[in-house]
Amino acid sequence: MAESLQSQLLPLRHRIDQIDAEILDLLNQRARTAQQVGEIKQAHNADGAVLRPEREAQVIRQLQGKNRGPFPSESVEAVWVEIISACRGLEQTLKVAYLGPSGSFSEQAAFEHLGHAIQGVPCASFDEVFRTVEAGAAAVGIVPVENSTEGAVNRTLDLLLGTPLTINGERSLLIRHCLMAQDPTMQGVTRVMAHPQALAQCQGWLNQNYPALAREPVASNSEAARLASLNPTVAAIASDAAAQKWGLALIAEGIQDDPQNRTRFLAIGQIPTLPSGRDKTSLILAVNNRAGAVYEMLSPLSENGVSMTRFESRPARKGQWEYYFYVDIEGHREDAAVRKALAALQLKCAFFKVLGSYPVQ
Repeated sequence: MAESLQSQLLPLRHRIDQIDAEILDLLNQRARTAQQVGEIKQAHNADGAVLRPEREAQVIRQLQGKNRGPFPSESVEAVWVEIISACRGLEQTLKVAYLGPSGSFSEQAAFEHLGHAIQGVPCASFDEVFRTVEAGAAAVGIVPVENSTEGAVNRTLDLLLGTPLTINGERSLLIRHCLMAQDPTMQGVTRVMAHPQALAQCQGWLNQNYPALAREPVASNSEAARLASLNPTVAAIASDAAAQKWGLALIAEGIQDDPQNRTRFLAIGQIPTLPSGRDKTSLILAVNNRAGAVYEMLSPLSENGVSMTRFESRPARKGQWEYYFYVDIEGHREDAAVRKALAALQLKCAFFKVLGSYPVQ
């Protein structure tokens, strides 16, 4: 029986080896072609940016459209993100800033969005992520903007208001929180640390399982894991990658109150993004505080057939109950209908800022 099984499997395994060799050869052909593109751009003093968000989105969408299976379409994206990342890295290593240290969900979002052939620049705060990209020390920054459980990440919204950077991409990440500590029995642990959003996302589980533990907010979940690796009285809420990175025992996995807990991250930088065919545009708007002002402000969208997908308000901090409105709409700012709507919208607003147009994930 075993000999019969092996005799059937052996030619199939040989065929898989042959296919793998063919795939590798094609990957090297692709890499050499990508290098030639870079050489031509350099010879003509063309835009030297190695990241073209709209082009990368188009490549993956076209392949998914051609895919007839059984290879899963979602895996097409995962594989080609890494292929594109590796080819991009042959031309120039892309520096990406995110909330650190290593093991954070922001780092995971960076890898999922831009692949592993990047140079990570871990930052101590969202403010530092913005400063790092603004100063040119990184080409892209990855920041969370909203969570399906806790809503908007307010510090990111505030920083978007004043930055000259624009949004060039987005990535939605399923957030799976884990409890970790040095001792797998939790002996001697007196407090649990995490980013405030993570503590809020896990408060029900903590109330039920560890109600006596003091809860202390820190700058990031990966920072909580780092601190727990140094102090046996500290437990951390972070990703399983952070537990592995900092040598901690996993006490419990998937402790978020909402099993479908997701966070949307934005890629920010100084990279112009052309239309990809399926895009989103983000805005910040404000109007004078009077009856019907918000309704009138948004009327150009419906008048031009432009759909609004997100509307978030944030106090203007002027002490007069005024607000900034963070709005996402379908389409690219260069699309005819969107361009017309934005022109009319700007005339109705006391404050108007386009944060960027970028491919929809």
